[in-house]
Amino acid sequence: MAYGTLYLVPVTLGDDHISAALPPDVVSRVRLLEHFIVENEKTARRFLGAVKTAKPVRELQMLTLNEHTTEKELPTLLVPLMEGHDVGLMSEAGCPGVADPGALVVALAHRKGIRVTPLVGPSSILLSLMASGMDGQRFTFLGYLPSEKGARVQRLKEIEQISRKHHETQIFIETPYRNQHLLDDILTCCHPETRLCVASNVSLADEHIESKAVRLWQQGPRPDLHKKPTVFLLLA
Repeated sequence: MAYGTLYLVPVTLGDDHISAALPPDVVSRVRLLEHFIVENEKTARRFLGAVKTAKPVRELQMLTLNEHTTEKELPTLLVPLMEGHDVGLMSEAGCPGVADPGALVVALAHRKGIRVTPLVGPSSILLSLMASGMDGQRFTFLGYLPSEKGARVQRLKEIEQISRKHHETQIFIETPYRNQHLLDDILTCCHPETRLCVASNVSLADEHIESKAVRLWQQGPRPDLHKKPTVFLLLA
């Protein structure tokens, strides 16, 4: 029996309309899928309900892949694919495999000879980079910084040094309820001429993207980032 295809399904970054975020061909493909690997079943069902899948959402098969999934459990997630079913991989992060556990199952699919097909959709990381005006030729995505203040400040200083040495845009994120603390630390420890872009709720109705030198951030009012998904970009 031929294997199914693992489709990497992008999701909207919030409550924006499906048609505004995803191409019609992608929506049509997702509507036909009946098997999914998801990071969060509740939000996955909400998204698939908005997509209006051909089969009722309650009848779709969903397997969970999150930070608690062990390496021994990964092969179980590929069983529907090995049985010939197409499967959609969905992330809480917008695009599967980027800043989420999806890369683990994608890597295993490649080792098993299963076809992997990425579908076009929004990535807050790339959209933020596009809108930042910073170097898009050389950039690094660092994921999350340390949660403890002392370690976070030290890491920010290291990031700034790396950016200055290589003229490389540094991109990182934070848990939404710690966004304000991270912004405060950046404006306290980074050089006044270092450029900082803050992009929150990207692609949503209340999207806010602002890019300027640290000294200008220090002079003006600071945006309210509390509980808003935010991407930070730094170029020294």
